[in-house]
Amino acid sequence: FSIHALLVVTAILSPVTAAARGENDVTGEDAYPPLWDQAVGNLQDFPVKDGKIVINAWNYQERLGVYKSLLNASAKYFGAFGPQNSGNILWGLPLQHGWQFRTGRLADPSGVTSCGYENGEPLCQSVRSWWSCMNYYLAIIPFLGAVEAGLFGQLPYEIEILPPEEQKDDFCYSVKDCWSRMPELMDDWKAFFEYLLSTEHKAVSSATFSSFKLDDALGLMWKAHTTSIAYGLPKFQDSLKYLSDPEANFGEDWANAVDFIAATYFCTDLPTTNNFQAFLPQRMLVEGDVLPSISDFSPQQNRVLVSLRVLHKVNKSTGGLLLKLWQQAMSTEAGRKIGRKLIESLASS
Repeated sequence: FSIHALLVVTAILSPVTAAARGENDVTGEDAYPPLWDQAVGNLQDFPVKDGKIVINAWNYQERLGVYKSLLNASAKYFGAFGPQNSGNILWGLPLQHGWQFRTGRLADPSGVTSCGYENGEPLCQSVRSWWSCMNYYLAIIPFLGAVEAGLFGQLPYEIEILPPEEQKDDFCYSVKDCWSRMPELMDDWKAFFEYLLSTEHKAVSSATFSSFKLDDALGLMWKAHTTSIAYGLPKFQDSLKYLSDPEANFGEDWANAVDFIAATYFCTDLPTTNNFQAFLPQRMLVEGDVLPSISDFSPQQNRVLVSLRVLHKVNKSTGGLLLKLWQQAMSTEAGRKIGRKLIESLASS
């Protein structure tokens, strides 16, 4: 049965394998999320107020600073996997967020406020944005899990995350608050960072921290990642009403696809994520966008969107059985290797 699932997913994804990789190679500044250089890279650089490090997670640059702090604090564990921290598997998170920002997905989709718009508050992230809300669980929760695990050592201050203007009950704002409200999420992210930290004690010398298996680290990270998405999906279902039907469908298709990608322990380092993201839509989808013939999208982008749509429909029509069988096929290192090759073929000829 698991072989059957592998064949079904291969058949769904195979039309996109004609993509030419060369034109999508990302190098230089484009390899990093927008404004990466301007974001703070150290927790001590955030403002301190009333004895607390205060972070505004509804400002793109500050949320980016949370990611940058995570990347910097975990860099020493990934030195063996690529130069200048490029092999760090946490890159997938800020790169996704950067793509959301670049394509206007973090702005207020209801149009009621100027949050996220060039002629208004360009760095504002709207709490009405489905993408921004979903991303909160892939930014702030991992970050607070890392704080709790001890990635940043002993901090002199507690951390406080500022609440949004509405929907305050949908989020948590400190290590203690998140532990009491969503312990499973915090536990999964903490487990990932504790795994990294445990390698420090096993290291032969202080210069070598890569004594862990990348496959194991990816497994823990993806477990936490999918738990975050599963938690956020029902919570922010109502936010989809602000989006066009094609964009709302794409958001749900993307969330479904992440489960399939996660099962392969796909490597989310800097170069691999960038190559993969080149095939995601470079703007929000609007009414009138009809797949597979959106004129300002490349043939590859159209095909990727069609593949994600079909994958979601087939999985839904089988009551999630396709995903279960796929996960079974991906339960060994050999199976995951085949799965990763299939996904990487999305971004290569």
